[in-house]
Amino acid sequence: MSTNKNAASAAQVPLSRTLVIDNGAYTIKAGFSSPGSTDSPRIIPNCLARDREKKVYIGSQLANCKDFGDIVFRRPVEKGYLVNWEAEKEIWEHEFFDKKAPLHCDPRETGLILTEAPNALPVLQTNCDQMVFEEFGFASYYRCPGPILNAYNDIQGIFKGPARDPSQPLLPAEIILLIDSGYSHTTITPILQGRPLQSAIRRLEVGGKLMTNYLTRLISLRQYDMRNDTYLVNEIKEACCYVSRDFNGDMEKTWKGTRGDRREIFETGGGIAKDYVLPDYHNRSQGFVRDHDPLQASKLKQLTKGKLAEAAEDILTLRNERFTVPELLFNPSDIGMRQSGVAQLVMESLSSLPMGLWPALLANIIVVGGSSKIEGFILRLQLEIKSSCTSGVLRPLCETRTSDYQHLEWWSRVGETS
Repeated sequence: MSTNKNAASAAQVPLSRTLVIDNGAYTIKAGFSSPGSTDSPRIIPNCLARDREKKVYIGSQLANCKDFGDIVFRRPVEKGYLVNWEAEKEIWEHEFFDKKAPLHCDPRETGLILTEAPNALPVLQTNCDQMVFEEFGFASYYRCPGPILNAYNDIQGIFKGPARDPSQPLLPAEIILLIDSGYSHTTITPILQGRPLQSAIRRLEVGGKLMTNYLTRLISLRQYDMRNDTYLVNEIKEACCYVSRDFNGDMEKTWKGTRGDRREIFETGGGIAKDYVLPDYHNRSQGFVRDHDPLQASKLKQLTKGKLAEAAEDILTLRNERFTVPELLFNPSDIGMRQSGVAQLVMESLSSLPMGLWPALLANIIVVGGSSKIEGFILRLQLEIKSSCTSGVLRPLCETRTSDYQHLEWWSRVGETS
């Protein structure tokens, strides 16, 4: 279904406001748009959760959870697509239609702008349209691929150029190359005059979820069994992982050595080794990172020997796990995936387009998504793309955050035209 056919009106009633929902796999970014609005969207966990005491948390209620041990999640979005409306309906009703909700609205007097992943299946789009009108009854509705809304951002302002004149009508950027690294996957979308170039869209099946699962497997094999604590492992990933500029060099620093010939540098990994102190959900509800000190670790092990488990700190020492996990974004073949890395996919995307578009696309790369927050991701991506290009037209890559006020600013302009 083309996006031109997605705008519709269920009733001719004056709209009091427009609700904008970026319905991500891990979080929902939502807020009301209005001309000149600078409010940040609310970030809402897009999940249902049940803790070990069988208590259920819906969306933002997850902030009230004090014990994430053995917590079980149910997520409506799988592989980037909304497939479970039964769960999503509960979340939306709690976040948007409950009278106590900060984003409470009457759908009969509210317009809706809803994002979806590129190339969504028609049957999923139909299900979405039916829920919006028949179940919720929104007054108006516009569904579109999430990447195209980035074209309505202040691109020149992002690249430190002159800011857009607010008195002028907001038009989409002439051309951008969007890299969206999220929870389910990473997509590369060239956008021309506000429209995605479908033949050049590329998707990498590596995102935050796969990296968290991979880190869970590594930790469970090498240290503690964390298979039932993926929420905690996700926090460890966000706190400790980084994208290496010199993968082989970092691997050398963290190599233990042959049996009977342990290398001294292994203990600290040249500064790479870090300790993550796990929460016990009694005295500590949050874990934290600290530098690994081999002498302190040895003393702590002796002091706590024979003591009750509650009296000792549970510590994970992370070495090459810190950079081998996010390395999957650039080399998914490390775990047997038959896909190119994100930088190579950018070049594959460009190769399907006329060469005349390449300089403009390479000069206007926008990076979004939660996985792009991993330390070193932007720099590594820039270095690899530069090494594949000889034209010298690549500007410094710019990240835009989903919490930036600019998102609601351009969302509100889209709302005015829907």
